[in-house]
Amino acid sequence: MPLASGHEVLVIDGSLVDPEALVELAAARRAAFIESPHNAYPGPELRLTEAESAPLAAFFDEHLRARVGARRTLRHYARLSMATRNAAALEPRQWIAHRDRLDDAPDRLVAACVLYLFRDERLGGTAFFAPRHDARDTAIAVHESGVLDGATFAQRYGITPGYPHAHNDIFARIAEIPARWNRLVVYDGGALFHGSAITRSDLLRDDPRAGRLTLNGFFVCRARAR
Repeated sequence: MPLASGHEVLVIDGSLVDPEALVELAAARRAAFIESPHNAYPGPELRLTEAESAPLAAFFDEHLRARVGARRTLRHYARLSMATRNAAALEPRQWIAHRDRLDDAPDRLVAACVLYLFRDERLGGTAFFAPRHDARDTAIAVHESGVLDGATFAQRYGITPGYPHAHNDIFARIAEIPARWNRLVVYDGGALFHGSAITRSDLLRDDPRAGRLTLNGFFVCRARAR
């Protein structure tokens, strides 16, 4: 799917032979899911082992890496995640789109993927955004989303609590990939601003079999020479 920004998002439907196996894995390990303070994900996560994430990495290297502009994978990891916070419980940094800042070296590309492991499409897919302002002003707004309290941030930027699914004063939405059971979405997570397009946070559940369970993968790569 080409975007107005010049990037493209890759969508692979029916990606797993047995997606239910991952749902059952998440259910069996539910007690091991934890919230990670170092990132802004709005719910608990379970990091997968190297052996468990290896098939995803192999598929990425063989079929997807070149399409996102990368030439060698330096490291990767994958996790199971459940978005569980309702809109009122989100922090300002979760109200706006983000990029995956795993490596800021100029010759690096950070690819990301999300695999939807839920059948209720009302739980939301993934939206992509373009900044409305220059890089400096965008960086200031993103920084302030992480340090200002909700009331101050809302007053300064005119953004109300909720998942980033629509236009706001900082970002314009340029695309949305709807959720679909067993759909894998792959993109340049270090370059593209993105976020979970959740409009029905009242439907979120803390249950791998009933909630918004996803598999998220991240690949730090050498970028292809331009």
